Amino acid sequence: MTVAALCFYLFATVAVVAGAMVVTARNPVHAVLFLILAFFNAAGLFVLLGAEFLAMALVVVYVGAVAVLFLFVVMMLDVNFQELRAGAARYVVVGGLVGAALLAELFVVVGGMTLGEGAVIGGALPTPPHEVVENTRALGQIMYTNYFILFQIAGLVLLVAMIGAIVLTLRSRPGVRKQKIADQLARTPDGAVEVVKVPLGGGAQ
Repeated sequence: MTVAALCFYLFATVAVVAGAMVVTARNPVHAVLFLILAFFNAAGLFVLLGAEFLAMALVVVYVGAVAVLFLFVVMMLDVNFQELRAGAARYVVVGGLVGAALLAELFVVVGGMTLGEGAVIGGALPTPPHEVVENTRALGQIMYTNYFILFQIAGLVLLVAMIGAIVLTLRSRPGVRKQKIADQLARTPDGAVEVVKVPLGGGAQ
């Protein structure tokens, strides 16, 4: 067995175990740390495939930004995870169906089952050899030329998701003092300044 095969089995095993621990860990901080471990091992698999750019992007973007952001959010916010898990029983059936569908897809991929001839219209585009085009240039050509519209649609979906998250979490709580820019801009000198005449020797009340 070659060194590349040993590294592949090592990275793959650790990634699968870390992914399982993300789901089964009771402590959310530990779950995020296992997620970071899974990302690192996935980056190692990308390096074995010769996709160094994807490995670096995975480490920089997901480990350096997304996973760390999850970690800060979990540690700083007082989230009652017991209350969140209490209502999970309502979605057991739907979750089981989705899990069964994903498991069937994994069996199809691992078992090498393929569709019949003519079932797929327009297969994947051929990948140029690594000696001719670097993987970064090939990825850019495919993403920004052949799949440019889908790339823009994915960006719009992420934008809508971000706006939806802001709308769902933005709520007014009574008793919290915060800046109201619209009220500040609408103020006039007559309403902002009050002249009080204090009698001589009377002092200010």
